[in-house]
Amino acid sequence: MADTTRAVAPPATDRTQGFQAGPLGRLGVWVATHARVVIVAWILVVVGLGFFAPRVEASLSGAGWQAEGSQSVAARQVAGKHFGGDDSAAIQVVVRSDGDVLQGKGAAALREATAILQRDHRIARVVQPQPGMTISRDRHTAILIAGAGADTNEMVKAATDLKGPLERLDSNGVQVTPTGASMLWSDFNAANLSAMMKSEMLSWPITLAILVLAFGALVAAGLPLVLTLSGLLASAGSLVLINSLVPVSIWAMNFAMMFALALGIDYALFLVVRYRAARIGHDAPRETAIAQTMDTAGKAVLLSGLTVLVSLSAVLLVPSPAFRSMAGGIMLSVVFVLAATLTLLPLVLFTLDRRIDKLSLPWVHSGEHRSPRFARWGERLWRQPLLFGGAALVILLALAAPITGLRTAMPSIKVLPDHSAARVGYDRVQAAFGPGAPGTLQILTDSTDTAIAVHTLRHDPGIAGVMPPQTAADGSKWVLLQAVPRVDPSDPALAHTVGRLRVELPSGTLVGGAAVENLDLKSQLDRSTPIVIAVVLGLGFLLLLIALQAPLIALLGTLASLLSTAAAFGVARLIFQDGLGSGLLHFEPQGFLDAWAPVFFFAMIFAIAMDYTVFLLASAKEHWEESGDAREAMVGAVAHSGRVIFAAGAVMVAVFFTFALSGPLPPKEMGVILGFAVLLDAFLVRLVLLPVLLRLTGRAAWWSPRLLQRVLPSIRFAHH
Repeated sequence: MADTTRAVAPPATDRTQGFQAGPLGRLGVWVATHARVVIVAWILVVVGLGFFAPRVEASLSGAGWQAEGSQSVAARQVAGKHFGGDDSAAIQVVVRSDGDVLQGKGAAALREATAILQRDHRIARVVQPQPGMTISRDRHTAILIAGAGADTNEMVKAATDLKGPLERLDSNGVQVTPTGASMLWSDFNAANLSAMMKSEMLSWPITLAILVLAFGALVAAGLPLVLTLSGLLASAGSLVLINSLVPVSIWAMNFAMMFALALGIDYALFLVVRYRAARIGHDAPRETAIAQTMDTAGKAVLLSGLTVLVSLSAVLLVPSPAFRSMAGGIMLSVVFVLAATLTLLPLVLFTLDRRIDKLSLPWVHSGEHRSPRFARWGERLWRQPLLFGGAALVILLALAAPITGLRTAMPSIKVLPDHSAARVGYDRVQAAFGPGAPGTLQILTDSTDTAIAVHTLRHDPGIAGVMPPQTAADGSKWVLLQAVPRVDPSDPALAHTVGRLRVELPSGTLVGGAAVENLDLKSQLDRSTPIVIAVVLGLGFLLLLIALQAPLIALLGTLASLLSTAAAFGVARLIFQDGLGSGLLHFEPQGFLDAWAPVFFFAMIFAIAMDYTVFLLASAKEHWEESGDAREAMVGAVAHSGRVIFAAGAVMVAVFFTFALSGPLPPKEMGVILGFAVLLDAFLVRLVLLPVLLRLTGRAAWWSPRLLQRVLPSIRFAHH
């Protein structure tokens, strides 16, 4: 045993003689030599689950953006149960007439809209326009309230189904427009789906072109698409089945599509390059080549996949159905892609063997694992670490600096296209009833406290008006008060009004409404974000420590991921909060970043960053185990993994940036933030800063105390 104050450097071993396969190597050989069993199993999985995949868009839900256990959710539940569904999920139908809306064509439109609503089983009851409440002072605008007779997810689907028939009631002099929170999510999901499809159409040709350049052959370039398609079909079908038990957000599938594509390419690149090197570069037998590939690149892929899963699992700590289902959907896609990489891909490689280089580019050297170009780059970093490392650090810190002024809030109506029904109806409600009318508060109080509650509301400086109290039709103790704020629902002043009312209203009173649900979710996200970040960092470090068994480089690798994340959010602040480049990207700045972005995107960015970290450091550890030389560990890692990281990063950047070119604001935020994060992480952190840290720490990077060696399982990356 080496002295505990020095790095442990195992003796060098021959790469081609005396090779003994490890567990993953034996798995690779087994699947390669049991083709029929593996193929039948994957056909059953893909076909069986893929049968349900076409129903994914219609089955998955669009709501769930709420803080479980919050006062606003409790208010919605009480209003839904005791007041005929007149809660935040109710659909509002705005009827505007050039004349008196209760006469002539306006009255006819109200009758027809009522009939349409009453025919839908998801509508509990239809409340007719009430003077002083839902009829404007000029009598040109009236609002029908379609009470929610189902949960929020079903109400979004109801809004989608009802929108067309209601809008067709438009005639000369009368406009009929559905709006409300359920309609907002319906319109947003439709716009988001259109944007996702457009982005996918843009990204696939770019992705294929980069893959051809990266793999150097059309056949090899198609392998990641096999993994991606298998993973997507299986995960889509699984989400449909899970949705029959627990509501799953449609965003789960959207994010799963991106991650399945990105990780499928990453993992396939790593394994294909390594197999080529073993089989074609060193002329190893097929079984040996598969075993070596799985014991080295396969092990790195497995650890990378586990790191991604662990990072995303921290999002499950946020008590919001939408967040949990999105994280779960991505994790499910990762599991399927990982399974396909470790079982299906070895079989494909073994079967195609040298035919993976069919239709190759003339300059491709398919057996080349150690890239001469990246080897020269590694040597340059070794000679001038402070110059290149310092430059990368300055760039990252400069881009991260704006994060100190970052503001967050829940999405405003501006995330919808101008022509969407929910936004048009929103604007008409504001024009007829005041700026705060779309964010009307719902106050549920005990009947004995009604007078005090009304007095409090009427004398609050943030309330423009209070509608007459409504008693529960079922005779319960509850009374519903609806209060119109003075400000737009996205105005920060509304949060102060809600906070003040919750203190001053009688004990037991519930303050809710769609706008308040957003505020409560924002508060929950503010509380959860530090916890999620701490858990992600802690678990990420622990996994790297177990994989590398070197505390110093595991810590530095984890902390380096924070730099690219902070820089990406610094750029996001300049673009989405300050409006830099808004004309180029065609969006209307909200003056803040959507509140769900920090917690969710941090987990996603960290997962991708650690993906590259594992690839680089696993290669470095392999070279260290074989040579015991710090220089060879650093330069060899860059030479062997640099090309894969570069190509995979280029594909991810291309995929993510296509989402910045189309659709509503949230997908643009996703595309820009993730695109910049990958760009900075792959090309500045993993290919410059982390190798420089290996150079500066030298042998200390791989130091491992005796106690740690005894506690941790033995994981080696060099093959013997």
